[in-house]
Amino acid sequence: MSLHGTYDPQNIFALIIRGEAPCYKLYEDDEVLAFLDLFPQAPGHTLVIPKRVQARNILDVDAESLGKLMAVVQRLTRVLVDELQPDGVQVAQFNGAPAGQTVFHLHMHIVPRYAGQGLGIHAAHKADPAELAQLQARLIQRLQG
Repeated sequence: MSLHGTYDPQNIFALIIRGEAPCYKLYEDDEVLAFLDLFPQAPGHTLVIPKRVQARNILDVDAESLGKLMAVVQRLTRVLVDELQPDGVQVAQFNGAPAGQTVFHLHMHIVPRYAGQGLGIHAAHKADPAELAQLQARLIQRLQG
């Protein structure tokens, strides 16, 4: 897909927003949804998406919605760092297929990083559902605390 195009309301993130596909939800409000990546590059890999804006990438979103999205990204990054104690954290966002975007609904990646461990290839391995559920519970508890 190119950088420009028509939003596909059947993309996986749109399905998740509508409740037509499951996710390991960490956070949700009227504007933003965050959940664990099923194919993480590292434990705790989290995706944060806008719910009401049908934006394919950062070029399609209004500044107010982007600001709300980034506020949640920052909050969840703090929670992930507090809970998982990584040596670093990567926050990434891709625009267009040549840049690495595979789902054409604006989304941010939060990826905990550890010294001496390379970054896994995205979508190379599906995470264990039991491990995702345990991590989800821990992170939700920390968010509520």
